[in-house]
Order: sequence, then C-alpha cells, then structure tokens
Amino acid sequence: MVLARLALQPGQVVPAETLIDGLWGADPPGDAANALQALVSRLRKALRGVGAVESRAGGYRLVVGAQDVDAHRFEGLAARGRRELAAERPQAASVTLGEALGLWRGAALADLSDVPFAGAAAARLEELWVAAAEDRFDAEVRLGRHDEVLADLEAAGRRHPLRERLAVVRMRALCAAGRQSDALTVYEGTRAELAEQLGVDPSRDLRETHLAVLRGELDGPPGPAQPRLPRWLTSFVGRQEELQLILELVETSRLVTVVGPGGVGKTRLAAQALARHRTCRSGRVWFVPLAGADTSAGLLDAVLGALSTSGPRPAQRRRTTPPKPLDAVVDLLAGGEAVLVLDNCERLVADVAELAHQLLDRLPCLTIVATSRESLGIAGEALCQLEPLEVPATPEEAAGAASVRLFLDRAADVRPGFVLDAVTAGPVVEVCRRLDGLPLALELAAARLRSMSVAQIARRLDDRFRLLASGNRTGPAHQRTLRAVVEWSWELLTEGERMLARRLSVFPGGAGEDAVQAVCPGGDSAYALDALVEKSVVEASGEGRRRYRMLETMRAYAAEELLRSGDRETVVARFVQHFRQLAEEHEPLLRSREQVRSMAILDAEYDNVVLALRMAVEAGDADSASRFLPALTWYWNMARFDARSESLLQEVLGLGDALPAAVRAAFTAVRELANNGGFLPDRDSARALIEDCVRSGAMERYPILVPVVLPAAFFLRLDDLAERELRRARDHRDPWARACASWVEAYVRTDRGDWRDGAAALAQALGRYEEVGERHGLAMALIGSAHAHSVQGEHERALNAAERSVALVAELGSQEEVGHRAWLATARMRARDPDGAWRDVAAARRAVSGRVQRHCELELECCVAELHRRGGAWEQSEQALGRLEALAGELSVPKETIEVLVAPARVANLLAAGAVAEARRVFPSAVRASVAARNAAAAAELLARLLLGEGDPAGAATALGMSQAIRGVFDRGDPELSDLVAALVERLGAPGYARAYRRGAQLPRDQALDRLAG
Repeated sequence: MVLARLALQPGQVVPAETLIDGLWGADPPGDAANALQALVSRLRKALRGVGAVESRAGGYRLVVGAQDVDAHRFEGLAARGRRELAAERPQAASVTLGEALGLWRGAALADLSDVPFAGAAAARLEELWVAAAEDRFDAEVRLGRHDEVLADLEAAGRRHPLRERLAVVRMRALCAAGRQSDALTVYEGTRAELAEQLGVDPSRDLRETHLAVLRGELDGPPGPAQPRLPRWLTSFVGRQEELQLILELVETSRLVTVVGPGGVGKTRLAAQALARHRTCRSGRVWFVPLAGADTSAGLLDAVLGALSTSGPRPAQRRRTTPPKPLDAVVDLLAGGEAVLVLDNCERLVADVAELAHQLLDRLPCLTIVATSRESLGIAGEALCQLEPLEVPATPEEAAGAASVRLFLDRAADVRPGFVLDAVTAGPVVEVCRRLDGLPLALELAAARLRSMSVAQIARRLDDRFRLLASGNRTGPAHQRTLRAVVEWSWELLTEGERMLARRLSVFPGGAGEDAVQAVCPGGDSAYALDALVEKSVVEASGEGRRRYRMLETMRAYAAEELLRSGDRETVVARFVQHFRQLAEEHEPLLRSREQVRSMAILDAEYDNVVLALRMAVEAGDADSASRFLPALTWYWNMARFDARSESLLQEVLGLGDALPAAVRAAFTAVRELANNGGFLPDRDSARALIEDCVRSGAMERYPILVPVVLPAAFFLRLDDLAERELRRARDHRDPWARACASWVEAYVRTDRGDWRDGAAALAQALGRYEEVGERHGLAMALIGSAHAHSVQGEHERALNAAERSVALVAELGSQEEVGHRAWLATARMRARDPDGAWRDVAAARRAVSGRVQRHCELELECCVAELHRRGGAWEQSEQALGRLEALAGELSVPKETIEVLVAPARVANLLAAGAVAEARRVFPSAVRASVAARNAAAAAELLARLLLGEGDPAGAATALGMSQAIRGVFDRGDPELSDLVAALVERLGAPGYARAYRRGAQLPRDQALDRLAG
C-alpha cells in the first residue's frame, strides 16, 4: 500500500498526513503515525538492495525517477503519442501508443481496490488508458489497418457506449471496410444512448462524420490486392526505429537502399516496413528476389516475373513491334503510385543501378526500395544503414537488448519454457556478443537448443561454421547456414579485396588507416579498403581518423582463408612489429601532457596490443615481448583493470633467461609488489626483489617501479631500504618518477603521523605533477591536498582541490571517477553542504558502469551511509550499509574487506540510535577496520563519542587527544567533532577539557595505537 502511494509521486516527498489519509481514510488507527512508520520500516526491508524510502521533514520519499514507474511512463508515452497523432504522424503515434498500452497488465491498482487512495487514482489511470486506446485506434485506421482493429473497436464501443470519439473512429473504420450501413447503425446507437442517459445531442464531430457516411465521402474498401511481399512464420523483433526510418525515407526519396552485412535482416526489414505502406494495401508493391540472377538479362527477367499477374492482362499501349523487356517493365509498373523492391542487389550492383535509373526517369510515381551489401551509387539515393542488433555489455543489461530478445523469441520456438535467468543470462549474452548481434546467426544458434544447452552453444562458438551449419531448409540457399552467408559475401570480392580481408582478420580490435597500411601493405590497399566498406565486409566508424572493423563471423572466415593462403606468418610478424612500436612510442607519453591523447590511442588499440604481445610470446620473441611491458604495466596499474594482466605478465616472464636481467627483475617486482591481488610477499622475498631491481639497473630504467616498489617497501617496514631508494628516486632521471617519489613520501609521512613533513612532500608532489602534466598522478595528489585542507578546516581550498581532481579523472575516463566524486561529496558534507553532497552522490552514481566500477560503488555506498547518518537518518544509513554488504557479496569481496568498509559506520549508527552497549560490543571490529584502512585516528574519534555515550566525558576528551597523537594533527574540519568538543567543554569546562585532551595528545604515537587496540 505504502509503495503504491509513494510511487504515484516518484521522487517527491509525500506528507505523512496525506499517507495516513490515503491508507486509512476516515478510520485511521489510534496511533496512525507509528502505524505508518511500521509500514515504512517493513517496506524498507523488502526493498533492501533494490530501492530506498527516505525520511524527509514531515513525510517520506520513494527514491526513484518518474521513468521507473510504469504509470508515469505510460502517461508520458500516451501524451507523446497524442502529439504525434496531432502532427499527422500516425505511424510514429501507433508505435508510441502501442508501447504505452503494453505497460498495462490488467486493471489499475486492482489489488488495492479497498484502500481509500486507490479509487480516485485508478479511475484517473483508467480514463487515460481509454483515451490512449482511442488514439491508437485512430492511428491504426489512418494507416489503413482497420481490419486489424475492428474487433477491438467493437468491444471497446460496447464497454463505453457514451464515448463519442470512439464512435467516430468506429464509423470511419467500418466505412473503410465497406460496411457503411454498420457505421450508420453505430451513429444511431450512440445518439440514442446520449439522449437516454445524458439528455444531450451528439457532438459536432460525430454529426459531421454521420453526414460524411451518408454522402459517401469516407473511404470505401480498397480493391483486391495480391500479397506480393514475402511472409515469415516467426515474429518480427526490434528494429522499430529502422522501420520508421524506411517509412519516412520512402516519403521523401524515390530510391531507398537498405545496406548492411549478410544476415543482418535487410530483406525482412524492408518487407515489414512496406507491408505498412499505403501502396501495399492497394496492391502496388512488387517484391523481386535477385539472389538467383547473375546477368543483366536475368535481372530484367526476374523483374518481369515478379510483375506477372494471374488476373486479366493489364492494359498496355498499342505497339507495332514486340516491346523490349525494359519497356514491358515500364508498362506493367505504370498506372499510379507504386513501389518496386529489389532484394539482394549486391551481385549485380551496376546493372541494378542502371535499371533503377531508367525506371525512375520514366515512371515519376515509382519508388524503388533496394536491399544490398553495398549501395547502388546513384545521385539521390537515400541509405538506411542497417547494423547488427544491440548487444548487452553485461548479463544485467541482457533483458533490454534487442539481440537477446530475438534469441529468446527463437529459443522459445524450439524449446518452450526457455527463459532468461541467473543460469542462462551469461551464456546468452556471450552468444549474442560472439555472433555480433547478427540476426541470422542468432536464429541459427537458437535452433541448436533442440539438442544443446545455451552454455554448450557459447563454448562451441570457436567452431561456429560447423556449429551453425543447419538452418531454414526453405530459405534461400545463401542464408541456410552461417558459412553460406559469409561465402556469398566472399564471392563478391575481387582477389585484391580478398587478400586485404584475409590480412585484416589478424586485427581483433579493428584498425586505423596507419595500422592497415603497416600490417597489410599493398599498392591499392586504400582503394581495396574502401571497397570492403562499400560491400559491408568491413565496418568504418569515426570522423577524421577512420577506424575499420570486421564483424566477428566474417573475421573468423577470413582468418581461415589467411591460414590457407600461407601468408599468416608474414602478416603476424608485421602485426607484432607495428604494435610493439606503438607501445614503445606511447609509453613515455602516457606519463606526460600528451596522456589523454595517448590513452585514447591505447584504449582503441588495446585488444590489438594484447594479441601482439601474446603472438610475440608464442613465437618465443623475448625482445619484442619485453618491449610491450613498460606501457602495458603503467596502463594496468594506473588506468585500466584487466583480470588477465597477471597471467600476461607471467607468460612474458615464462620466457626466462631469454629476457634481459633488468626486464626479469622489473616485471617480477611489478607482479609481486603491485598488490593487485590484495597481498604482498614476505619481507625477505620483497627485499630480494627490490635489491635485484637495483643491481640490474631496472629502478633507473623503468619509472613505473617507483610507485610500485617504494610503497611496498614502506608497508612491509623495510625502512632502511625504502628510505635509501626514496633518496635515489628524488633524483631520478625521469621527472614523472621524481613526482611519484614525492607523492609516496607524502603518503608515508602522513600515514605515520608526520603531518608537517607529509604536507611539505605533498606540496612538492603537486608541483612536480603540474610540471610534468600527468593527470592521473596530479588527481591523486589533489585528493591528498583536499584531505589535508579539509582536516585543517580550510573547506573552500579542499573543495577546489577535490573538484579539480574529479575533472581530471573524468577527462581520463578513469574507473576511479566514482571514488573521487564520493570523496568530493564527503568534502561538501564536512563543509556543512549536504545538498551539494547529495548532488555529488547522484553524479557518482551516473559514473558507475560495468562490473569493474561496481567495486567503486562500495565506496560510494559508504559515503551515502555517512550522509544519511549525519542528516539524522540512521535507519537509511543502515539501508545503505545493507546495500553495500549485498553488493560486496555479489562481487565476492573478502569478509575482511567488508569489515573495513562497514564496521566503523555501523558503530556510528549504533551511537546515533542510542544503542551504546551494542556499540561497545562491536567497537573492536571498528578499530581493526580503521587500522587496516590506515585511518586509526578515526577510530580514536569514534571512541570519544562512545565514551561520552557511556558517561565518561574526560575519557572522551583524552580519546580526541589520541586522535591528534596518531594523525599528527587534530581534525578541525569535521563539524561533528566540533559539536563533540563543544559538548565536552560544556561538561568539563574549558580547563578540564584541555587537561584531559593533553593526556591523549602527549602520548607517543605507538602508545596511543596500543591503547586504542586495547
């Protein structure tokens, strides 16, 4: 009940009084406020991890957008459909209104009929539904689909005999079907009902429609039309935008070509669109399949065959000699508006272009729709470029993707009951991705469910041509198997085009023009590349610097051809050389002002670079393999998480003594000390690794070692070694490495309570990163600076630094953007700007995408929990922690890590709720978590609040002093601590507070940590 009422006003605060009145009406319970609170609490538990209900002053708010509530989506779509109908766009209106009405699953609020608020709300929604249904009927009748909607119109008329607009649409539909007498009966029945029940006459619109029927002014039934378009036994899935585009193009262009790769669904889309066109209803659409035509004479013969009719011979001009084939085609198409569909034009493109040109010149009322793997190349030709269906990035997005919907639809035909669930979602997404969302390939794969599971199909796609070797036996020969589809395209290529296509198959991630020229050289490769794009064998994207990509299925076929050609070894060698040189060129640029441009290039070429690395390893080319690593290790550690990075490093290191000593030392250290797996080696092993890097010269040669080796040495308490290498790194030949040395020093000094030296090193790091222009390091340093300013109470400077760090990581497209935005929200919260903090949280949520960044969402939920608690809503804070724990469970986060994230916040919530005894019980877990997070001072501050709750204000003041001993400075920027200090001063007096505070602040840091842990 509460959920439904709140959902009627999504995202808005509904006053408690309104909720009570809506739920209980004139008979509320004795303690209505508590009863409402109980219902809200139960709702929150039910929504945990899915949604949230927030407490606001005087009411509650369901945290969803209007687009998340079907009722509001329906209203928006219905209004849009009505606007489209008023703008004389019935096709668009039909689609929009169909989507709106499709959201309904029965009567509105049917299961809440006895709840007071539901009656009026349901009545309003029902009225909107009837109006939307009238609009949809109107659109369908305008499109000539009166036969499809007449039965529903009749039923609606019986349910709503007083709705005059419904009567008008019924009368028009009946006239279009040739049933004028029935239309007059509808008028008389409606007039009588209005007079009897309401005592009124029919409206002007209804009377004018009546007169139009009497005068015979409304359209009668169309003449008999032969179904000349192909029909399918399966349903049509998706492509609504493309359908609308074709219908719009045939209104503005006389030649429309649907272009796309084989198996993408060009024929079906064209037929589906034209079945809705007015010429189809008048029998003036002709479909000409050209798959069997291979000469110009065969082309004309196919057209004449399609234009033949079983009825009387059409009237033609008198001739003294037999007409030529072209003249006969012109005669048969003459007589008014007509559409000629030329299907599968790619084998006779030049001949089809010439025929189309002549027909359009001689027949001004003719429109031609062609389907082809390349355009006809005629002036005035409008193109509908048909791409494969959308493929979801993750299983969570599967249900909304058109490729998945098509697969599920075809799967249900061969295996009734097949559904998308936790077991099937992953394999279905994998099938759709590996098959590029190509409709024919997806249909062939779904057919295999007769004998295989979807997981088996996904595993066998490496051998896709054998797997998908049986399909529709009644379909065209070139569409019965996946291999036949590809071979049809392959046969259309010249030998030069085939050679380039074979060589392009080596690129898994597509290629720019420079890469194509380097790996696939040849005098006419540029022209051959354009031809492959024209023939839909290769996709081109981007303006300026174009990028070229083969669909996975075509690439697999071309790779087989490359292997057979004997050319693969040479192509692979050029591929490895080109991408090794690219990695070497951009490695120093990744650490410079050119970082954004270089990262964009490496992002685009990443799959190619990784494959080239693996090819070098497979060939035993240790020199080439080692040269990839400097750029890739920076990229993996600073910019992009790749779960394969450890195994790729291991593959290279497996080349053993073939690698130079410095390479072995450097990248063994990166693998062991970067802490990507969440652990570090023991102290002796780490010391040996670092000394090996020093002896071999790796520390000087590879700048990436500075931010990897130095933190590991400090964290493992190898202080002598760490300080020695820190001194050397300060004077490193590479300026970026020097900046990293300053950053590591700042972090370590601050972490150990040396606030003054840490601040000095941080200022130096900021200056050095600014000088180098490397954004990732600068963003990290800015967050450190923001934290330092915030602790000092310098909120404006803290916010400036944090905002700049967010801008930098957003520019980089870094997966760390979520974390930086969460810290910015925290900084605003500390600056007493909760509204600004919530805006930052919303921006952070928008930045979350993909499984990797879902880990970043854990940090965001911590921030949300703290925002709620500081706002006095500890219950909502607990809900945020519940979402965090649920997400951590989904992501298989270790329990220890979950404790680090949750334990301190949970103790704070318990204190906010007044549960002091329970807070004391779980406090040790908060200490462990804070120490593990290297933020032990926060645990001392939490202890102060706990002691005050237990009635020990002097102990609380001492605990605050301990926070200074641990951090090196007291946190003067936290408003909660300021309030706590004020409360303690009031209880103890200023001198008493100062004495108790000094007892903690004067402790040596180690003793303060020991007391905290004890």
